[in-house]
Amino acid sequence: MKNQLQSREVLDALASGRPVSGADLAGRMGVTRAAVWKHVDALRARGVPIEARAGQGYRLAWPVQLLDAAEIEHRLIPTSTGALEVHWELDSTSSELARRRDTLPDGTVVLAEGQQSGRGRRGRAWLSPPGLNIHASFLKRFDKGFAGLSGLSLAVGVAVIAAIEDLGVSTAGLKWPNDVMVGDAKLAGVLVELSGEYQGPCTAIVGIGLNVHLTDAMRAQIDQPATDLAALCGGEPPSRNIVAARLITRLREGLARFDTAGFADFAGAFADVDILCGRHLHLSGARGEFEGVGAGVDALGALRVRTADGEVRVDSAEVTVRAQ
Repeated sequence: MKNQLQSREVLDALASGRPVSGADLAGRMGVTRAAVWKHVDALRARGVPIEARAGQGYRLAWPVQLLDAAEIEHRLIPTSTGALEVHWELDSTSSELARRRDTLPDGTVVLAEGQQSGRGRRGRAWLSPPGLNIHASFLKRFDKGFAGLSGLSLAVGVAVIAAIEDLGVSTAGLKWPNDVMVGDAKLAGVLVELSGEYQGPCTAIVGIGLNVHLTDAMRAQIDQPATDLAALCGGEPPSRNIVAARLITRLREGLARFDTAGFADFAGAFADVDILCGRHLHLSGARGEFEGVGAGVDALGALRVRTADGEVRVDSAEVTVRAQ
């Protein structure tokens, strides 16, 4: 814990983007310069872009804003209710909620500066160095059970798009079932995990990863084209606290609407941002590989694909869809 706190101190001291000497950092933290170097090296190993310049000291490649729970709470609209936690580092925000799902209040949101074991769809690692992007998970309880939650990930995607539009980016779309895209580049991902009863009460943990700043090293490790808010906002993305507040507000609103009306209340909005509709698709999964043309989604959120043999409905997220 002490090492985590000191690593946070280093990142906080460098947050402005201006250079700070190793001696100044050591004096501020009450440690040796060798200890400062170890913390800088640890942050670099996690992917934080800290440069060292002769005669100037250490500096970040760009300014960062560390997450602040009080500032985020201040920016939430009054009807956005639920507990909020901000952590320096977790294995993953969704895992933290899963461990405590039975004791936390409905609507709890957990954010972390960085994740050690963040995961995406089909178990893929989600790269998450501290201070750069948004890693958030939402706890929502439903009385209707799994059977009534068809299309939840699409409704969440619509809410994420609304938050991104609030931030001034109007070019994002949704790739079924859970990717937020700008053109062919991924901006954010959604992962919904359910527990409970098929027909009775259940709990959804909704994990969201949103790219604010991607480093070159991170882009090199991602297995698909990716973009971030920095690129979409001319190099100066909104404060991460503003981003988090808009995301939380829109997600809490969206989850409440879904609880009341289900996917039907989101179907029109999804159609407006569906980037697969009308495009030639190549799909691979449990039923093998096949091709067709995207034809939107059905009332339960299943992907509709027109093939030479007729229309096929795909309702499993365990399928890879590539648009051509």
